[in-house]
Amino acid sequence: MDMYSIKNKKLSSIDSIDFKLEKEIQKLCEDNLHLLFGLHMVRSQFILQNLRIDTLAFDAKARAFVIIEYKKDKNFSVIDQGYAYLSVVLNNKADCILEYNEYHKEPIKKDDVDWTQTRVIFVAPSFTQYQIQSINFKDLPIELWEIRRYENDTISLLQIQPSGSMESIKTISSKSKTIEGVSREIKVYTEDDHLSIASEEIKELYEKTKASLLGINGKVKVKPTKKYIGFIAKTNFADIHIQKRALKLWLNLRTGELDDPKKLARDMSTTGHWGNGDYELQFSDDENLEYIVTLAKQSYKKNSV
Repeated sequence: MDMYSIKNKKLSSIDSIDFKLEKEIQKLCEDNLHLLFGLHMVRSQFILQNLRIDTLAFDAKARAFVIIEYKKDKNFSVIDQGYAYLSVVLNNKADCILEYNEYHKEPIKKDDVDWTQTRVIFVAPSFTQYQIQSINFKDLPIELWEIRRYENDTISLLQIQPSGSMESIKTISSKSKTIEGVSREIKVYTEDDHLSIASEEIKELYEKTKASLLGINGKVKVKPTKKYIGFIAKTNFADIHIQKRALKLWLNLRTGELDDPKKLARDMSTTGHWGNGDYELQFSDDENLEYIVTLAKQSYKKNSV
């Protein structure tokens, strides 16, 4: 990513500065783990069965462990290393729980964790085209993030998105016992998983709603999880649960923070639900979609800073 500064309406390029050591990348990310990834720190340099995990983190929303590995060189296999890390965590669940409980006030039990959503994040200044192509599966529990440092004390962090292949990692699992074993336990959820129960009318309504939410800002990301599809700015600002004949949309605002003149949203603060925030809207047509998006914009404004 090229970076420029503006002075007197003219652009000047900002040079990047190389990271000398992987430890520099690791310290930068661990010191800002929640800001960069929305994760909670569990342990740095965590050793399981002679395999060292650079950072073991926890995703409180997904209730799942996340493995983060930092790379400065390019000579590694994303698939082989990623599944090796996933395998060792899934085969040592009790150790991960013990490590979490040692550093957090509220302990968790093995059954409190959604092991199906365990994933690996690789962070590096750049990746080869071969590594980028290797993540082009619809259900791969591995993410690639490029981190760059610039001479004006600026950091950029960009997730590399798969190109949209519909092929499953399970098609090559027969070639690897490790991939096959991990694939039996881990489930990477897609929009299609959620849409499979919906009527054609609701599928169309979801696509309209999705387009409207993405239209709030070009940087909004879509992240399907087990219970809902999240729409993310800095954090989730809206979550959608797809039903056969309706959509449920949750807004990540606390009670009293939503300006809703039509009173379409329900306060769920005392009831509870799967998504983030206290407000829920349920709708089965696009009659109020434009108004609903204005409510979502309020949540976006709060959750994008």
